[in-house]
Amino acid sequence: MTKRGKSVLFVSMLLTLTIALGGCAGDKEAKGSSEIAQSQTAAAADAQGSSSENESAAQEAQDVTDSHITIGIPQDLDSLVPSLSQGAGTQEILFNIYEGLIKPDSEGNLVPAVASDYTMSEDGLNYTFTLREGIKFHNGNPVTVADVKYSIDTCAGLNGGEPVISAFSNVESVETPDDKTIVITLKESSSSFLAILGTVEAAIVPADAADLQTNPVGTGPYRFVSRSLQENVVLQRFDEYWGEPAHIQDITLKVLADADSIVMNLEGGAVDMVARVSTTQAAELSDNFEVIEGTMNLVQAVYLNNKVAPFDNEKVRQALCYAVNKQEILDFVSDGKGTPVGSSMFPAFGKYYIDELNDTYTTDLEKAKALLAEAGYADGFSFTMKVPSNYQQHVDTAQVVAEQFKQIGVTANIELIEWETWLSDVYQGRDFEATLVGVDASTLTAGAMLSRFRSDAHNNFMNFNNADYDAAYANALAAEAASDDEKATEYYKECETILAEAAANVYIQDMCELVAVRKGYAGYTFYPLYIQDLSKLYITE
Repeated sequence: MTKRGKSVLFVSMLLTLTIALGGCAGDKEAKGSSEIAQSQTAAAADAQGSSSENESAAQEAQDVTDSHITIGIPQDLDSLVPSLSQGAGTQEILFNIYEGLIKPDSEGNLVPAVASDYTMSEDGLNYTFTLREGIKFHNGNPVTVADVKYSIDTCAGLNGGEPVISAFSNVESVETPDDKTIVITLKESSSSFLAILGTVEAAIVPADAADLQTNPVGTGPYRFVSRSLQENVVLQRFDEYWGEPAHIQDITLKVLADADSIVMNLEGGAVDMVARVSTTQAAELSDNFEVIEGTMNLVQAVYLNNKVAPFDNEKVRQALCYAVNKQEILDFVSDGKGTPVGSSMFPAFGKYYIDELNDTYTTDLEKAKALLAEAGYADGFSFTMKVPSNYQQHVDTAQVVAEQFKQIGVTANIELIEWETWLSDVYQGRDFEATLVGVDASTLTAGAMLSRFRSDAHNNFMNFNNADYDAAYANALAAEAASDDEKATEYYKECETILAEAAANVYIQDMCELVAVRKGYAGYTFYPLYIQDLSKLYITE
């Protein structure tokens, strides 16, 4: 790619100074459950039988037994237990260690994993899975139907306690009529259930696992070797993997919590690859690196605590939306790359995404000031915006946004915090006024992005509370249960519209993703979800 310097904007800011929970790639439309069911067998055949020229080259490269790559990651993993993982940065790595009955491929399709195939009853209540023949855990033990039942029961709270995954509260029972078959029965039909089964949280783990937090055991292409807290995680290729084997034998994931050290670590040889570098960092790299471009598949926004003043006032939130100039942000942070968004949905969601919502608030400083005056803040106000320091793109965006807010008399004091603090204080504790991060989805289902805005949702860290929204979301679920995908999509779009019009947050963009890779390595593959598939990487020289 052509490396360019950053445009000079906001001179005063330059003189003073991500949950990656970061559009450049093409849109991919999400599939409904019936469509997934019809294509499952064909997808499995494609996954097993097809290979590109690059894959052929990678297959030859995997014979190098001492192959190794060190990859920089912005924070340590928040949990090694898949059902307890929270951050997208954690789940994208666990994707390589764990697998569910099914999992997403690079096109967003759900393909067989621990299960070799499945059938669904006409009423959408019963899913019958066939356990894959000969599949093994990383400890060498065969995967059994008892392991599958234990894993799903744990997610659904059927082993005692509350459901670990809220969507699994819809699971009525998990039965194993023989040593090859698993039958999952739902309380209500759900078009999103298959997609939820394909998430990292729903991974299949051994029923007798003693402590997954210190010794994670999955079925993925890489097995866990070791972990040094806040330093690194070491993985090794699982040579008995059931599917296409990984190409690089050993992987070290090095924690680079200081975003300013990324270029130094790359050029100094400490790491070979870092995903989601900024355009400035990319421009500083030598010709020893390739920088490839894709999409982060998330919604970056100033997420507001709707429960605290002044953000409990809709007019104040709307004023902030009118104060923001998204294109100016994109120009400064990523040389114009990225896709502006107007609600909690990004383009890869296809049929659910509403591009027109980006025009709900066009930059209008006078209107913003008038709304502040109507809300009783004619002289403006100040607040603290907490930003995770390990995501440079979010830090850069926060600085631009703060300058734009100044134009309407609002002062945003940026507080840089460590990622672990962000998780504990902002996400879990809801102890904040505003934060700037990117929120992703674990599946290409509308519920994955929109369920968190229900007033009673456990992950509604913004404290958004809107009766019309709750009603629209409930109607969407009812339509899904009735297998009326068209109606469900209509209600989900209503939810998005409510979020935009009520200015639940100050929506900015689906960020462009730049991946820096040392020459000699190739195979990085972009997914329409927040995933890093390390098994695709290979050595070229």
